[in-house]
Amino acid sequence: MSTLAVVSAGLRDPSSTRLLADRLAAATVRSLGEDTEVVHVALRDHAHDLTNNLLTGFPAGELRGAVERVAGADGLIAVTPVFNASYSGLFKTFFDVLEPGTLEGKPVLIGATGGTARHSLALEFAVRPMFAYLRSLVVPTAVFAATADWGAAGEAAGGLVERVDRAGAELAGLIAGRAPAVESDPYDDPIPFERLLAGQ
Repeated sequence: MSTLAVVSAGLRDPSSTRLLADRLAAATVRSLGEDTEVVHVALRDHAHDLTNNLLTGFPAGELRGAVERVAGADGLIAVTPVFNASYSGLFKTFFDVLEPGTLEGKPVLIGATGGTARHSLALEFAVRPMFAYLRSLVVPTAVFAATADWGAAGEAAGGLVERVDRAGAELAGLIAGRAPAVESDPYDDPIPFERLLAGQ
């Protein structure tokens, strides 16, 4: 059984960002199989803990569980609203607090929402480069949903539904061709006490 983590950074409840994330998850599950476990991480629920994590260096409370679910998943869907031509600060903060290497080699599907299609390039010049830096395997199709995409005209042939289905199939293909994720245990390879004392 595969595990799919779905991270959405919408600020409202409900939000179009969460709606897009849910549609991408459903499309991926259709291709992977109904036995796929889907875990949702709504970042608005962890905003305060994320700030504390930046200050202390440690995830506390429910944020710790969210980080562990993302780290242990076989694939990731990450969706952000676009603010000022880029991803939201909440979205970036979550990926800033992950331990180095957490997303290395992990299949990732990226998506974003915004008022107009003019913001769609944020996926290519902001979101995709971030995951490339994190050494993730980002699927070719990124999905942007503008306000107009949610109407009947936007969901016609070549519209949002088709893009969602294509992206979900691409993510499922990467997950199916990858060995299951194994969560690393820091106690398997402990840092020698002498190095801890030396601050290395």
